[in-house]
Amino acid sequence: MGVIYIANSLKIELAPLLASFGLAGLAVSFASRDTVANLFGGLTIFLDRPFKIGERIKFKGYDGVVEEIGFRSTRVRTASGHLVTIPNGNITSEPVENVARRKSLRRVLNLTIPNDTPRKKILKAVQFLRDILEEDDLRGPIHAVIDGNELQPRVHFDDFNSDSLNINVIYCYAPPAWWDYLDHAQRVNLRIMEEFEKSGIEFAFPSQTLFLAGDPKRELALRNLSNDVKTKPVPRTQRKKSTL
Repeated sequence: MGVIYIANSLKIELAPLLASFGLAGLAVSFASRDTVANLFGGLTIFLDRPFKIGERIKFKGYDGVVEEIGFRSTRVRTASGHLVTIPNGNITSEPVENVARRKSLRRVLNLTIPNDTPRKKILKAVQFLRDILEEDDLRGPIHAVIDGNELQPRVHFDDFNSDSLNINVIYCYAPPAWWDYLDHAQRVNLRIMEEFEKSGIEFAFPSQTLFLAGDPKRELALRNLSNDVKTKPVPRTQRKKSTL
């Protein structure tokens, strides 16, 4: 108010000056918008702690280990060795998956068998799979107790595909050590192959079935239709008169 009073006494017009300052401030605010967003994003990361250095995260197609968290950006080292710099403003405005803090590794395995597999063999295959997951050298990591609940494997014949029958296997591996999980999955796969080979249960592959016209077990409807046409009498009104 004192500046305005003095300016009026000196007959200085403040309106153009204030307008210039307003335009300059607007330009600066637009130019620094991303910087301010990143600074506030960095502050949010430090306070909220969605991840920390050394943890593996997934963000917008990037999958790697956090190496540095700065005020403006976060640096992630991907599995291929590349260092990715992600602005903190983007991290706080998009979902971030913290892989390092998962409690178990969930595996969903779909085993397909041929469509013409007998019902008894389907039930046998399901029972084989359940028994394999209960074997002493395999059951430990997939029966872990997390938050007071024991994680039980699930095996069901759950779907009819166009070219196969589907048996769905679901289990959770804990603790979530990736290389140990892969070793365990390999041992499960080999046991499944071993039991299926012993029982003569085949795995299905994408295929097509062709029905041959000469196959006596699967007569085509067209043949029956042609026989019906030959033996069916023609009505008198539709008979053509013969001329001599």
